[in-house]
Amino acid sequence: MDEDDLIRPWFDHIVGGTLDEPLFDIHTHTGFNDPDGFKSAPEAVTTTLAAAGSRGMVMPMHEPDGYPPANDRVLREAEGSNGRLVAFCRLDPKEAPVTEARRCVDSGARGIKLHPRAEGFDLADPAVDEIFAFAHERRLPILIHAGRGIPALALHALMLAQKYPDARVILAHGALTDLSWVWRELPACPNVFIDSSTWSSSDLTALLALVPPGQILYGSDLPYFTPFLVATLVMRCGLHVGLSPEQLACIMGGQSDRLIRGEDPIDAGPPPGRQQFASDVLLERVYTLLVMAVGRMVVGETGYEPLALARLGCELGGADTTEGQAAQHVLAILDRQERFAREQGSDSGPFYPGVRLIMLAAGITSTPEVALPANPDLTTTASIRGASMAGHRASEAADLPGPVVRHGDLRRSSMADHMVGDPSPLGPPEEGGAR
Repeated sequence: MDEDDLIRPWFDHIVGGTLDEPLFDIHTHTGFNDPDGFKSAPEAVTTTLAAAGSRGMVMPMHEPDGYPPANDRVLREAEGSNGRLVAFCRLDPKEAPVTEARRCVDSGARGIKLHPRAEGFDLADPAVDEIFAFAHERRLPILIHAGRGIPALALHALMLAQKYPDARVILAHGALTDLSWVWRELPACPNVFIDSSTWSSSDLTALLALVPPGQILYGSDLPYFTPFLVATLVMRCGLHVGLSPEQLACIMGGQSDRLIRGEDPIDAGPPPGRQQFASDVLLERVYTLLVMAVGRMVVGETGYEPLALARLGCELGGADTTEGQAAQHVLAILDRQERFAREQGSDSGPFYPGVRLIMLAAGITSTPEVALPANPDLTTTASIRGASMAGHRASEAADLPGPVVRHGDLRRSSMADHMVGDPSPLGPPEEGGAR
């Protein structure tokens, strides 16, 4: 059993219970040579997307030896997927990018991926202007990795989007480093979008509350996250901030489908706005502990101490309140994570096994008023009490595998920055760091 199987009850309840249209995932990867150590086979991507009832865009992971062969591979994967996959080509501005883009688009690619940090450039590079001009000419989406070490990325992206209005600019990972200000500019830049490929419910809540829903695109970042996790979190946070099922359908696939077909985006209305969201003071304690645990687990540690405290913090009474029900679901997820970690062992890195389950639990604590399925595991008062009191165990008594061994250089990875967990300083690519 994998993490998606363990997450599925919450996914099925909110996605299957709210949406009538299939998902479209604007952010997945395949590849085998990324220095971060992750590998993603096309068969795994198509199987996962099919299980989630989703189509998806696929692009190469980081390829230190260049992208033309990887782009050819992705084109073949999309062609052989029976419509499940749509190919984006990945470009390095230092390597005849427009020639490569034209070759790939003429062969069936429907968009472009840029990763400024991995390839060591910024959006002020003249070659990037040429890429945007080509995207404008062909009405193509350009997905851009948005993260640390790329100063002025969003500013340059907005300038290029205004210069080339038929290019569709997608800032990945929730525009993590620029969301605090860029949301104010987006109504004036209708061809700029932000994808949802992040795990933090606080980031997702801000994104979904502040950005027009027609400018938000669901993306999972598979294989770093999974559609089952991210779709569940986006749906919960979207309902939490007050988006309608119709607006969520646009986010979860409708708008992306239009963009890859070269059509004009639709206006899905204004965002709910910056408002005060009520949070339960006791669930807020649990949320903080779960986020602390994620921070340890992404660097390969067990996260046991904050997870044990989170268990004890879930002693909130019965399921007759939304807060109590949410806490009981968190306990069920924590039990699932422990069982999964024991099955996987400590050689499954680079993250500690089950970290995505803890991300799900954190998302539930911050959206307690959104409906939950029947608790799949804890059905009696005694079982709920036992799951909470297990927080008093010494770590040795939990019989969990030890920390995992980290492999690979995550600093230039395609994953969202707060998954990298690497304390090494950022530096120019030729020194083995990132710019």
